[in-house]
Amino acid sequence: MKKNVLVLLIAMVMVLVTACGSNTDNQASTGNSDSNGGTSKDGNLKVILLIPGTLGDKSFFDAANSGLNKVKEELGAETKVVEMGTDKTKWEPTYNDIAAQDWDVVISGGSEITEMFNAVAEANPDKKFINYDTDIEEAPDNVYSMTYATNEVSFLAGAAAAYATRSDMENANEDNVIGFVGGMDIPGINAFLVGYIQGAQYVDPDVKVAVSYAGDFVNPAKGKELSLIQYNSGVDIIFNVAGGTGLGIFDAAKEKKKYAIGVDSDQAMLLKDTDPEKANLIVTSAIKKIDSAILGAVKRLSEGTLEMGKRDILSFVEDGVGIAENEIYTAAFPEDVQAKIEEVKQKLINKEIKVDNAMGMETSEVEAIRNAVKP
Repeated sequence: MKKNVLVLLIAMVMVLVTACGSNTDNQASTGNSDSNGGTSKDGNLKVILLIPGTLGDKSFFDAANSGLNKVKEELGAETKVVEMGTDKTKWEPTYNDIAAQDWDVVISGGSEITEMFNAVAEANPDKKFINYDTDIEEAPDNVYSMTYATNEVSFLAGAAAAYATRSDMENANEDNVIGFVGGMDIPGINAFLVGYIQGAQYVDPDVKVAVSYAGDFVNPAKGKELSLIQYNSGVDIIFNVAGGTGLGIFDAAKEKKKYAIGVDSDQAMLLKDTDPEKANLIVTSAIKKIDSAILGAVKRLSEGTLEMGKRDILSFVEDGVGIAENEIYTAAFPEDVQAKIEEVKQKLINKEIKVDNAMGMETSEVEAIRNAVKP
């Protein structure tokens, strides 16, 4: 009898211990972020991405969304994306609204949103914020920021464009004139431009570069209009640095049977299934590896190893940038040209080539560089 009572008592204790443990877990799952890694106490990170615009640009914003998908798939996080639209007056209220909810990590990107994003972060010190692309170095202690060596990857794109226009490629002409269409005449876009020009000059000191600005990042019709003007003037390859406006560049390239270079994402691969003819003319893209950068940052945050309050510059060395070397690239560029482009890339990786950055330039300096290569 005593033995049976003892067994019964042990069983009751085990049940009580298990029940207490379950209650603790349930309470922990209602928590938000801890003071170290920023993870939910139940281990399931809650991550939200706010797009200051709309998805579908097949470039900057879509790359960020791809990064969020990787966070969900590879880290098992609960995720959500919010498209804030183009009405800038709605951005800050949306940031404030989201920060008041129970998300562990709030992600957004762009220098245009950085000031308000940082202000919201300062007002919510218990949350973690990630800015996946900004030119502004300063950030609160609960914000981690990234930027990319766009001058370096654009240098490589410029070298590729110069090799293309000098080559016997099917759609290249005899004029050594390449093009550039930017969204706006601002430092962030001109960082691409200056690198592009210097990369082209590295290959051909006498190359000419036609430069146009759309004044808009969401106007494909304007992008096409400016590109048609360039193609009609003798340009045979245009670098798209215009966000959604740049989709019009590809329309013009298809119409004129000329080449284009994409930006931020591998834009040829994003278009090959819906419009292979257009995709085959995007011979490469200057890629910011935004998706991988977001995944890496959130992973380090969940592990408690992400250094908050700082901004990292991601270059070739950190695998933060690169050009698309897909099947379209290998089919379009002759093997000897591919070898030359690879040689330039390795020199950039080894820091044998120094590329100027328009982010630190006066407006007059950028203008002088543009005028020096004007057709």
